[in-house]
Amino acid sequence: MSGRHTVVVDGSTEASAEVDATVRAAAASGVDRTTRTERATWLRALADAVEHHRDELVAIAHDETHLSEARLVGEVVRTATQLQFFAGVIEEGSYLEATVDPPDARLVPPRPDLRRMLRPIGPVAVFAASNFPFAFSVLGNDTASALAAGCAVVVKAHPGHPRLSRRVAEVALVALADAGAPADALSLVEGLDAGVELVGHPLVAAVGFTGSLRGGRALFDLAAARPAPIPFYGELGSLNPVVVTRAAADADVEAIATGLAGSFTRDGGQYCTKPGLVFVPDGTGFEEALCDALGTVGAQRLLTDGMATAFTDGAERLAGLDGAELIWRGAAEGADAPATVVATDATTLAAAADAWLQECFGPLTVLVRYRDDDELDAALASLEGSLTASIHHAPGEDVTALAGKLERVAGRLVFNGWPTGVAIAWAQHHGGGWPATTASVHTSVGATAIRRFLTPVAYQDAPAEVLPVELRDGNPLGIPRREDGVPIPAVNRDDTSPE
Repeated sequence: MSGRHTVVVDGSTEASAEVDATVRAAAASGVDRTTRTERATWLRALADAVEHHRDELVAIAHDETHLSEARLVGEVVRTATQLQFFAGVIEEGSYLEATVDPPDARLVPPRPDLRRMLRPIGPVAVFAASNFPFAFSVLGNDTASALAAGCAVVVKAHPGHPRLSRRVAEVALVALADAGAPADALSLVEGLDAGVELVGHPLVAAVGFTGSLRGGRALFDLAAARPAPIPFYGELGSLNPVVVTRAAADADVEAIATGLAGSFTRDGGQYCTKPGLVFVPDGTGFEEALCDALGTVGAQRLLTDGMATAFTDGAERLAGLDGAELIWRGAAEGADAPATVVATDATTLAAAADAWLQECFGPLTVLVRYRDDDELDAALASLEGSLTASIHHAPGEDVTALAGKLERVAGRLVFNGWPTGVAIAWAQHHGGGWPATTASVHTSVGATAIRRFLTPVAYQDAPAEVLPVELRDGNPLGIPRREDGVPIPAVNRDDTSPE
């Protein structure tokens, strides 16, 4: 089965045969033997292709997801930017962690010639997300970073936007072929059974997943239960706590409330970084200011009917908890999801954390009132892992201790801002402890996202012809390396190109 075609599977028997053929073709594609220059060319070709077909793709996405055209246009730009970004990452070369230690007989024990770098892990299964039909889907960040690493990719399409997934795959396959990529560098499968078969296939070396806690946990367990377990890099669920200090509320409560209203309702609250749990000081007028800000926010349609039902059920469950107070629910008609705010106090949350700390995907946030630092600290101690945590503080206010408490639960700390926006950068970290992700030391956005799909190999006393070019004497490609413990910066060499 050629990767030049979209694979559509429905029944379990068909899924098994089609997925097996697709994965075997990906494993035999030779992507892992291509050069960094070649892969950078593919990534830039994919970026150009997505931009070229933007209007057509946005129209399909708008019809399938109900997201606004303006949002989707911006997401296409982000997707192209991610692809271009990883082309630059692999050309720069430091991601390889190339290290050379020359032999030294004087050491105890004697040191042989040792050379180490990161190599492609093998075929990668990527599960597309529902809420970012471009940036975390067929050509999303997982696919971009895996291809950059030198891994063939088999994408499991999300059922929330099947027509878009197929069309993006068609555009991508043409672009890859024109750029000289091997056949089967990228493939697409569909269906629940296909996803299960994909994770269990013995030739799949790693999985990237963005989706629900329930679905991700099931696949995570499947990956761990294989005869040869594989890494499962899942982004599953996140409450993204926000702490508003008393000094910050006293300084400008209206601005903070307005910012929260815009952040948790943005695109129907369908962001993994939505602020879903907000600690506010009692008696500052924050709730009144938030309700005023929400007066201009209309209801929005969610991505799928299933998500709309889950949102309604989740909102009703939270509002029905002991100690809960429904302080805002906007008007809604039909399938629309209204902006919703539920409030409680810090003591109640700390006493019943399991009931309160469950993500409700959609335009809902929970306000947690606290009277003093002791109540706040007790509530914060009950938090689980999140992708982000935010602190709103007054100018000159020392929040070092508070930041230290939030560092233990979040992969990114945001100060006087909102987390719904994840920049593509070398310093970015989009991860966190369970249940935000399954592997908190790794990120799914930013340069080090590539690290998930690489594995270290050390070469001891290897013949020169066996060594990757990046490890050979003289550093012929001029990449950043560490030699005998000393960092060596990159060297510009116009007469050579990166491998």
